[in-house]
Amino acid sequence: MPHVITQSCCSDGSCVYACPVNCIHPSPDEPGFATAEMLYIDPVACVDCGACVSACPVGAILPDSKLDESQQVFVELNAAFYPKREGKLPPTSKLAPVADAPAVHRRAGGPLTVAVVGSGPAAMYAADELLTQQGVRVNVFEKLPTPYGLVRAGVAPDHQTTKRVTALFDRIAGLRGFTFYLNVEVGRHVTLAELAEHHHAVLYAVGAPTDRRLDVDGMGLTGTGTATEMVAWFNGHPEFTDLPVDLSAERVVLVGNGNVALDVARILTTDPDVLARTDVSDHALATLRTSRVQEVVVAARRGPSASAFTLPELIGLTNTHEVVLSADDHALVQQDLTTESNPLTRNKLEVLAKLGDASAPIGRPRIRLAYRMTPLRVLGDDHVEGFEFTVTGTDEVRELATGMVLTSIGYRGKPIRDLPFDDAAAIVPNDGGRVAETPGVYVAGWIKRGPTGFIGTNKSCAAETVHNLVADYNAGLLPDPSERPSALDRLVRARQPAVVDAAGWKAIDAAEIARGGADRPRDKFTAIPDMIAAAATAPTPSLGQRLLSGLRL
Repeated sequence: MPHVITQSCCSDGSCVYACPVNCIHPSPDEPGFATAEMLYIDPVACVDCGACVSACPVGAILPDSKLDESQQVFVELNAAFYPKREGKLPPTSKLAPVADAPAVHRRAGGPLTVAVVGSGPAAMYAADELLTQQGVRVNVFEKLPTPYGLVRAGVAPDHQTTKRVTALFDRIAGLRGFTFYLNVEVGRHVTLAELAEHHHAVLYAVGAPTDRRLDVDGMGLTGTGTATEMVAWFNGHPEFTDLPVDLSAERVVLVGNGNVALDVARILTTDPDVLARTDVSDHALATLRTSRVQEVVVAARRGPSASAFTLPELIGLTNTHEVVLSADDHALVQQDLTTESNPLTRNKLEVLAKLGDASAPIGRPRIRLAYRMTPLRVLGDDHVEGFEFTVTGTDEVRELATGMVLTSIGYRGKPIRDLPFDDAAAIVPNDGGRVAETPGVYVAGWIKRGPTGFIGTNKSCAAETVHNLVADYNAGLLPDPSERPSALDRLVRARQPAVVDAAGWKAIDAAEIARGGADRPRDKFTAIPDMIAAAATAPTPSLGQRLLSGLRL
C-alpha cells in the first residue's frame, strides 16, 4: 500500500527528510527541486511506514487505498516520475541527507539577534532555521496586523488544505526567542538603520508584492486589473476590499495561464454556495452571488505543451469544473502530443486532450483554455468592451467580447528603501542571500531569487541565507547591537502604539474562527481597525513580562 502525494503538495521537503528509504524526489539537494511542480513518491521503494504523512504540513499525502475517485490519477502520476525497472527494486538508503543546522558560536555580549522583515513563508522558515540554535532571538516585523503573507492573502479560499501550513507557522511563532511586531512597517515606523542598531543582522523576506504589467493599449480602462489583485480581494486583504469588481458581463478574459490564473478562473465559476463554506471574504461572496459570468477565457501566448499551470492544479480543476477547448486548440494539443517526449508534459497534454468542446452550448459557468493568443489591445472607450489578440506568429486577429480583462503574467519585487535593486530581475542583488555591498543585511524568498517555486521552496532558500548569516556572525563580521535589548520594544511602541504582538494575533485568529461558526473555517476581518480592536482583547503583558519573554533563552 504505497503512499501518494496529491495536488495540495507544498514542496517544502519535510516529507523527504522523514522518509527512511529516500523514496521521495526530487529532494532539496537535487537540481530539479526548485522548479518541480510537486514531489513524487516511488511506489516500488515506498515501505508504507507513514512517516511522510505526519511530516507533511498540508495533509497532501495519503495511502493509495484512501484516495477518492478524483485523486486516483495521482497514483499513476507519482509512478510516472520514476523510470521502469523491469521488476528490480530501486536502491534504498538511510534518511535523505539533512543539512546541519547552522551552529551559532555564542558571544559574551548576548545572543545573536536578527530582525526579519516580512512574515510570509520565507520569513517564517528563516526564523525556524535560526531558532534551531540556543541563544538566538528573532524579531519579525510585518506591516499588517495579521501574519503569513501570501498564505493568508494569496492562496485561493477554496484551497484550505494548502492554508494548513499556517499551523506550522504558528508553531514557529511559539518558539522561545521569537517575537512578533505586527502592524509595524519598516521604512515608516522604524528604519533599516534603527533596526541595525538593535540587531546583529536584518533579513528581508518581503516577497514580490506587485504584478508584472501588460503593456498594451487600453490597460487601465475601467474593468482591467490583475489576477493577484482579485485573489487578494477574494481573501479579504485590507488593501483590496474596495477593489472595483464588476461581474455584470458574461465573459471574463484572463491573460496568462499559470496557477494564479486558474485560481481566479475557478473562483469566478464556482457556485457561491460552495464558496460560502470557505474563508472567502463577505464582500467578494456578495458580489459573486450577483455575477452574470458564464465563461472565463484563460489565454496564453504559447502552445499547450508550454502551459504554465501545474498538472496537479489542472487535474484538480477538471475534477470540479467544466473546462473546454476550441477545435483549433484541441488540434494544437494533438500536434504537441506527437512531438512531446517529456513524460510529465505528456501527462498534462493527455488531460487537455480529454477536455470538452467549446462549441457546445454553455450550461453552467465554464472555463475555456485558449492557446497561441498574443495580446494586442483592450477595446472600449471608458470601460472594457473587448480584447484583441493576434494568433501567435501570424497577423491573424481574433476579438473576444468581454467586460473584464485580468492579467496574470507574474509577480514582481519592488525597490526597498536603502537597499540596492536590480530593476531588470526585480530582486535585491545578493550572493546566497548576502545583500551586495550592504554588510549585515540579507534577503530570502522571492525578493532574493524572483517569484519562482511554491510555498515550501522558500524553506531551502531561507536555509541558505541563514547559513550564510550565521557564518558571518561566527566570523566576527556582524558587530554587536549598539542598543540594549529593552530599547527596541520601547522604540516600536513609541512609534506605533497599535503594534500587535503574538497574543494580539492569537486574539484576532480566535475571533475570526469564532465568526466563521460551524460552516466556515473562519470569517476574516477585512478592515485594519477591526483587527486592532480584536487584538486589544488579548491579555496585555506588563513591560517586565515582555522583556522577560524576550530574554529567556
